[in-house]
Amino acid sequence: MATTRQEVPDHFVPHIQGLRALAVLLVVVYHFWPNRLSGGYIGVDVFFVISGFLISGQLTRELRARARISLPEFWARRIRRLVPASLLVLIVSLVLVTFVMPLAYLPESLRDIGASALYAQNWSLAAGSVDYLTSSSRTIAEHYWSLSLEEQFYVVWPLILLATFSLAVRWGIRRRWVALGATIGVLGALSLVASIWYTAVNPAQAYFVLFTRVWEFAAGALLALWGRRVARTWQSNVLGYLGLAVVVASALLLDRSSPFPGWLALFPVAGTVAVLAIGSSRRWWHASGLLSLRPVRFVGDISYSLYLWHWPLIVVAPFIAGWGLSFINRVALFVFCFVLAWATKRFVEDPMRKLSALTSLQPRFTFGWMLVAVGVTGALLLGSFAVQFPKYQAASAELADVAAHPPACFGAEVMTGCSNPALVDTIIPDPGFGNADRPGHTECFVQLNDSRVVSCHFGNENDVAPRIALIGDSHAYQYIDAVITQAELKGWSLTTYLKGGCPWTVTEIGGTNPAFTASCNAWHAGLAEVLASDAPFDAIVTTGLSSNLIESAGSPDAAVAGLVEAWSAQAPGVSVVALSDNPAPGDDPNKCLRYSPASECDVSREIALPGPDIFAEAARAHDGARSLDFSSLFCDDTRCFVVIGGVDVYRDQDHLTATFANTLGPFIAKQVQTVLVGR
Repeated sequence: MATTRQEVPDHFVPHIQGLRALAVLLVVVYHFWPNRLSGGYIGVDVFFVISGFLISGQLTRELRARARISLPEFWARRIRRLVPASLLVLIVSLVLVTFVMPLAYLPESLRDIGASALYAQNWSLAAGSVDYLTSSSRTIAEHYWSLSLEEQFYVVWPLILLATFSLAVRWGIRRRWVALGATIGVLGALSLVASIWYTAVNPAQAYFVLFTRVWEFAAGALLALWGRRVARTWQSNVLGYLGLAVVVASALLLDRSSPFPGWLALFPVAGTVAVLAIGSSRRWWHASGLLSLRPVRFVGDISYSLYLWHWPLIVVAPFIAGWGLSFINRVALFVFCFVLAWATKRFVEDPMRKLSALTSLQPRFTFGWMLVAVGVTGALLLGSFAVQFPKYQAASAELADVAAHPPACFGAEVMTGCSNPALVDTIIPDPGFGNADRPGHTECFVQLNDSRVVSCHFGNENDVAPRIALIGDSHAYQYIDAVITQAELKGWSLTTYLKGGCPWTVTEIGGTNPAFTASCNAWHAGLAEVLASDAPFDAIVTTGLSSNLIESAGSPDAAVAGLVEAWSAQAPGVSVVALSDNPAPGDDPNKCLRYSPASECDVSREIALPGPDIFAEAARAHDGARSLDFSSLFCDDTRCFVVIGGVDVYRDQDHLTATFANTLGPFIAKQVQTVLVGR
């Protein structure tokens, strides 16, 4: 994403800049309008191939001319080209996190800014098993993962090329370029195999790590080393348009559910290689000529800064009063990105790259400048942490105190007819902290492609205590604290089986990736074995995300049948308490609540409860099951409320805050007790 004209052979410059423009536009449009360009994320793969081609070409030319690579000079050029704009955007992002974004986002945002400043963001996201393509909780620096990966490539790749060339010289190998190409080819092949395998096994991590992406750089490197330009006009034109068609088709046909990178990345990579292989032409109708048009090249020139700026604007906009991300606002932000990118290119990128105070000195001065700049960024980060984290801790302590000593007529209880005037203008947690009000006991919640059946035990350990289970997906997990509290109060022995995205059903759950679906199937099978081998429970509490179930099953009736079959086959004779899925406002109400009265943020009942209550229907179809419909605790006849009894109801677009879920605990306990008495 950061190649300059001075590093590119003259006959390649125009249409490579155009190809960079296409790549960045795919990514930016995808992030602004993901439903309009479902596979636009492949733009980063185009960048990787271009980087492999250009950097390898530069390094091999130096090897041919001087039989060595000046590593300090190479790395110093990369630093002057990349670091100034990168750190500028990170510092601005840090200011936005500190003073504009909700407090709830502080820990993750500061962590990601720090990792990005050190160019380790890809490994940070991989370690957290973040699903980049489907995550609904994005941080302001998350897009730095690709920049981090490229920087790691810039560190490792010249070492590999230099080592291979040096060994070929030492061992007396005459065909040194064959040895160099063979090394690149072997590394690329191994990386491709690793990418295909790891994408199938752990797609969330495979998306970010370097070893699954090296082959994309290697594809460009092989073209730079051994490739020949297709100079004849008609052949070049056909190849160029074919390559462009493959890249654009990949962006249009792939989506968030595609197993990527894996073998599917072969298409945008092959398309990019094809375009890189064509010769230059001034004819406007030629593929190279089209990519060389002045407006296209302008976008290519600012592509690095455009990539840096677009994501922070998207993340922050919803938290600015009166802004949001309506279509008009998205268009305005889209245009503003180009203005910022041009200004950054004009006043930061170019001056720093040519700064005589650094270019005229030894590379160590550039390294020293970088360390100082990163140190300043780190100091600002620590300053933000020092100012804001005590507020974060205070908000967390307030929630803990409220959970231990709830006020009278708090939360869902107000819907039964009581009142507490002291809570009329209260919102707990504060909307700026609502997104952080998550359930505890994360060790009991299995994520993403982890198929282990993890059980956690709480409450009474006495053998004669009623045995209760909580089973389901994240919509069941959101009640874990509430059910634990009730288990301790009522003397139950509680066991939990919880996995994100996997409700208790025999229906195959279609996820964002085939690997996730496979892990959910494995978890379902393991859960059935555990339930069959253990002593039967006295009651099982379950619920799940209804829309996911219906979509996976194909219809509400099929979803109901899948629930009933699981309950009947895996827990025969056990009483099931099926909680109706909570209303879903569709967008995070905390964004609205920060600047508007709660009444203006409420959602119509038709939007929040659009489909049939499949859990209630399943309970009616299953002998011994009982349903617990919470809708009257969330909604009246026309509206579903986002603040109830002084409590902020939602922590995102469809999950409850732990504080509100806790106020539903007594209602769950009452139904469970009814089941236990009736046994």
